[in-house]
Amino acid sequence: MTLHVAIIGSGPAGYYTAEALTKDRDDVQVDIIDRLPTPYGLIRGGVAPDHQSIKGVYKRYEKTNLQDNVRFVGNIEIGDALSVAELGELYDAVVLATGAGHDRPLGIPGADKKGVIGSAAFVGWYNAHPDFAGLDPDLDVAAVAVIGNGNVAIDVARVLAKTPDEMAVSDLARYAAERIQSSPIRDIHMFGRRGPVQANFTPKELGELGELKECVALVDGAQLPDAAGDDPLPPVKRKNLGHLRQFAQRDRAERKLGLHLTFYARPVEVLGGARVEGLRLERTTVDEAGLCHGTGETFDIACGLVIPCIGYRTQAIPGVAFDNDRGRFINDDGLIAPGLYCTGWARRGPTGTIGTNRSDGIGVAEAVLADVEPGGKPGRPALDRLMKERDLWPVTFRDWKKIEAAEQAAARGAAPRRKFSSIDEMLKILKPPAI
Repeated sequence: MTLHVAIIGSGPAGYYTAEALTKDRDDVQVDIIDRLPTPYGLIRGGVAPDHQSIKGVYKRYEKTNLQDNVRFVGNIEIGDALSVAELGELYDAVVLATGAGHDRPLGIPGADKKGVIGSAAFVGWYNAHPDFAGLDPDLDVAAVAVIGNGNVAIDVARVLAKTPDEMAVSDLARYAAERIQSSPIRDIHMFGRRGPVQANFTPKELGELGELKECVALVDGAQLPDAAGDDPLPPVKRKNLGHLRQFAQRDRAERKLGLHLTFYARPVEVLGGARVEGLRLERTTVDEAGLCHGTGETFDIACGLVIPCIGYRTQAIPGVAFDNDRGRFINDDGLIAPGLYCTGWARRGPTGTIGTNRSDGIGVAEAVLADVEPGGKPGRPALDRLMKERDLWPVTFRDWKKIEAAEQAAARGAAPRRKFSSIDEMLKILKPPAI
């Protein structure tokens, strides 16, 4: 008897779960359902457009999708057109792999001013994500403040700092490229509330900041620890400190842009009237346990745009237990309720790398295979009937390949594709469904 599983979300966590569920198993049938017509989730809409080698992991997911017992069902939103409870009637198990696509709020006075844009929204904007293509950020500013000491903060700063030539082989949204390249930005500030040792950069991404053509990365050497104390640190931390010490030896010279990395500073207020005019920060200290403490001393910087890169939240789904404080589904090691599971960021919150989702997917797949017996539920054919009854338009993987081909054909120069930023644009390429 076939075990029917529905996976909600077609990002890394969803595909790694599907891969693990179907490995050497002909008796498992998986439908991967996504509200967008495009698969791959974070790989398409979150990974920086100039990191094409990282995006290349999609080839692994494509291989999974080409199996007979795995199907992509795009353009179907769960919670509106179709509920989780209804899927539970059709499938033996339902796995939520919806990621964390919403910004954690900044939560300081002035955070509601025009010109404060969370990284989920800003990254989605320059990645042509349909949810954020209409964001229309004002980049007619001299300085930008990026809040955070992780790879997302680095991505945002780097994309703003790169020249057109440096971005030529990227899939940066064309409208974003035009806006960024005409911007008068001269200074990008990156702030972290803790010190350089506690920063969550990876060495490769941090090192890239030292290779920018028209932007120089700058650090106050007084904020860096003495190299004599590096030996007990993990290799990643030592490499990061090596990059930062190199940045501390540089000066602005004739570079068009300055990228200022400042540690021990946390934002306490966004300054200005209706829109951002500056940012007030409090100087901090970090104790032996790595905890951050304010000193009471503040300083201000002038800026016209504030981009908090401070974490993400999963979108709640009606009828599914949700932890508002942690921004994820309430679960016990992936189990939400009998037959209902979650994986990836939807399970543990936005932590780890893309690869972390593989172990997460394997874990939840093993739990499903161990806990759930085929119950004679109809699975895929019943979903097809229901979508037809409700006049829904599912996008198949074959349909997606048509969209992908059209994006590749529209590319200019060395760019790999020109992304469609509108669902309507994508659907115009396809013929009406025949279910």
